[in-house]
Amino acid sequence: MNGLNRCFSKLCLLLAAVLLAQGAPAQAAEPSEEMHLAVEAATMPAGVEEWQMLLVNGNNPLPEDFTVELAPLENGMKADKRICADLAAMLKDCRTAGLKPKICSAYRDAATQTRLHKNKIARLRAAGLGREEAEREAARWVAVPGTSEHQTGLALDLVSESYQILDEKQAETAEQQWLMAHSWEYGFILRYPTDKSEITGIGYEPWHYRYVGRPLAAAIHESGLCLEEYLELPRVVTGHVKEKPEAPASLFSSIPT
Repeated sequence: MNGLNRCFSKLCLLLAAVLLAQGAPAQAAEPSEEMHLAVEAATMPAGVEEWQMLLVNGNNPLPEDFTVELAPLENGMKADKRICADLAAMLKDCRTAGLKPKICSAYRDAATQTRLHKNKIARLRAAGLGREEAEREAARWVAVPGTSEHQTGLALDLVSESYQILDEKQAETAEQQWLMAHSWEYGFILRYPTDKSEITGIGYEPWHYRYVGRPLAAAIHESGLCLEEYLELPRVVTGHVKEKPEAPASLFSSIPT
């Protein structure tokens, strides 16, 4: 809550800066300290690369020609090779703390995601839901093919070796408690927090971690926002305040993967 309050205060300062700028004459006076603070608050952390800001969700599907260079993980699964060093460091330190984290899912190709999504719909239909309701509910837990972060190679499902069921009890394990407290230090964020489902479109998943790089992960952790919210914050571009960044879909064209 403190992080969210700080973020709200910064946004208030930014709004004040924009209003001041709109009403200022051509030869404006030296910006006030408040304006400097607002500009600083709206600047993307140094060192963030565009591929780390990749937003994939129900409104931002992957392009059909999306590719990623994969590298093998410790259990035979694969992930974007650029995240492997930080992932290995995080798992090593978690184990050094006496815990036993386990990767239960990483990169998925389109065929795998399609199979998982269809299976979820089938289980919901078997439970008595109509087709449309089953499809809506399934999308809250297993993303529609083409809209899953697992297809980017930047997301992983991490569980406790002693409790591998993907439900809310996962959050109570010592492994998840450690990961929730420390994952941002290694460039990962808990992608679907308990209070952000209306924004992300995905239910609470205390096992799904997304790599965004250490600078951006630290900023998101400090803000208390989810990825969608953080990428919607106003930014400063070439010294001018603009309302929000370019549409996330525009990032795809310059992402090397």
